[in-house]
Amino acid sequence: MKKLVLLIFGVSLISLTACKKDAPVSKELDSKLVKLLEESSNGEGKAFFAMPASDDYAKIPQDPNNPLTKEKVELGKRLYHETALSIHPKKPITYGTYSCATCHFAQGGFAACKIQGIGDGGMGFGETGESRDKSPVISNDDVDVQPIKTPSSMNDAYQEITLWNGALGGVGMNIGTESHWTPGSPLETNNMGYYGLETQAIAGIKVHRLGIDPTFIDTTEYKALFDAAFPDIDPVERYTRKYAGLAIAAYERTLLANEAPFQKWLAGDDNAMSDAEKEGAMIFFGKGGCVACHTGPALNSMTFYGYGMKDLYQADHVYRPDPNSEANLGRGGFTGRSEDMFKFKTPQLYNLADSPHYGHGSSFSSIKAVVEYKNKALPENNKVTPEQLASNFKPLNLSTLEIEQLTMFLKKSLRDPNLMRYTPSQLPSGNCFPNNDPLSKLEMGCN
Repeated sequence: MKKLVLLIFGVSLISLTACKKDAPVSKELDSKLVKLLEESSNGEGKAFFAMPASDDYAKIPQDPNNPLTKEKVELGKRLYHETALSIHPKKPITYGTYSCATCHFAQGGFAACKIQGIGDGGMGFGETGESRDKSPVISNDDVDVQPIKTPSSMNDAYQEITLWNGALGGVGMNIGTESHWTPGSPLETNNMGYYGLETQAIAGIKVHRLGIDPTFIDTTEYKALFDAAFPDIDPVERYTRKYAGLAIAAYERTLLANEAPFQKWLAGDDNAMSDAEKEGAMIFFGKGGCVACHTGPALNSMTFYGYGMKDLYQADHVYRPDPNSEANLGRGGFTGRSEDMFKFKTPQLYNLADSPHYGHGSSFSSIKAVVEYKNKALPENNKVTPEQLASNFKPLNLSTLEIEQLTMFLKKSLRDPNLMRYTPSQLPSGNCFPNNDPLSKLEMGCN
């Protein structure tokens, strides 16, 4: 018995010693990472990259012409998911079957989980949106698809203008591009003077064949929700596409990945990330130079760069592939300026792991593949000439281990696992969401 006690004591002592030995390593990593964050933010450090709580409206970036309120956000949450708004489909069979969330849903990190998002004319959902496809009774000409990868709605509060080419938003760097706000096109919405998110939401309702039916609003909970959200707006204007879009944009501004491990670490939980993840973060903010473009709370920026990635029309299983689409030209397709050609807006980096398609053309199927591409710096799109490539698109000389560590940081540390908190429990219409077609309802277990 005495030997057994000594043995147990010895094992315990070894364990305690091991813990004490490991602890300083993490603390040292924490200190080094904090220093890198300070260097990357003009001395501001952790606070520069931290997100506020989703209901701390005063701290969430917002359009001054569309201030955030709880009532507006609650209305927007429902409208964003409301399949009953799909009242202008190309074919009657898809009436009432899709929503904004069809291509931007929580399970996919508020992206589409598909190479190409499919709105009107699509069917199915699967487990995380991976099974959605064109309905066999809908022609290719009638299906609602875009010529570029569906961007995420996550952390949109941290962008002033939206879309891969930054074309939406009548503010900031879009001042001076008024000649390109073509009448009758979504770009005409820029004339309202709102930020990109508000502009996109207002324009998107029409673009994606949604609409606001006064009778539907008047006979459901929506009337009271609109009244609470916009009490100072004349009732003649209150229940319209404009104010529905402003509510949706308000809701989207609250879609913050503030429960991701990196955000928890920024808030003071040193154990929120593993040592390997911290090593990856150090590469991101250090040797890898990622923070030069991906910065601030969303790890994004209003910058445009050419990295020579393939376009969506070059991917497999794409509907209406268009090699001549202006979307393939990036910012240049909007501005017409030669210096903007093939340059795309720097995206946010949270919850990338939830939708396995990356790049504006969905040409990568894993986060690691993107890291390896940036590391090698060999363009895959031969349409992009060397002078059109970003000056920082050059070999990073990361080792195999460093690539793994950087990938782990992007995949795990930046993934908020609780995005379903942003979805409503039910809709005023009683419809299923994000889709309401028969196959989706079956796959989602929604009656």
